[in-house]
Amino acid sequence: MEYPLNISFKVFTFATQIPVTDSAGSPVCYVRQAPLKLKESVQIFSDQAQSRLVCKIDADRVLDISANYALAGPEGEKIGRLARHGMASLWRAHYEIFYGDAPVYQIREEEPWVKVFDTLMNMIPLLGLFSGYVFHPAYTVKTSDGRLVMRLQKKAAFLEGRFEITKHEDLSPAEETRILVSLMMLLLLERTRG
Repeated sequence: MEYPLNISFKVFTFATQIPVTDSAGSPVCYVRQAPLKLKESVQIFSDQAQSRLVCKIDADRVLDISANYALAGPEGEKIGRLARHGMASLWRAHYEIFYGDAPVYQIREEEPWVKVFDTLMNMIPLLGLFSGYVFHPAYTVKTSDGRLVMRLQKKAAFLEGRFEITKHEDLSPAEETRILVSLMMLLLLERTRG
């Protein structure tokens, strides 16, 4: 898998489906969110044909700003947990990735003012359609001691979401999977920003 990873999806769809490719254009995974579920349920497959399940993500409660998301392998084995910091995430998105009972990584929105300006621009008829060219939120993944591991950033796009993931530190395959799966869930939760 060659970084940066490229993510693109249609903004106006019934069921969100996200193909992820590497810098060479090779498929990395395919994310599918179950539509019309009160509890978030996401499946990640190895390719767009959905031939092999790689991971499942399930919320622990119905529509809550402080929900926890269980990350599980194809056989149901636990690979981690993503926890959202409820009220604090209303201003600046803040999540923690757990392995066992300990948080090992933190995901934070770099600049919360981006969503404020995006919301204001979206209120203006016709001009709001172009906010995807102007506002580009970014999220950093850092270790508990503050080392930057990965970064997710929105790219300019019209009526679709385009994001790029860059890796800043070498990781084990298990850590890389845990972080990428968490970033896919964050993307589904925060996709309306910017």
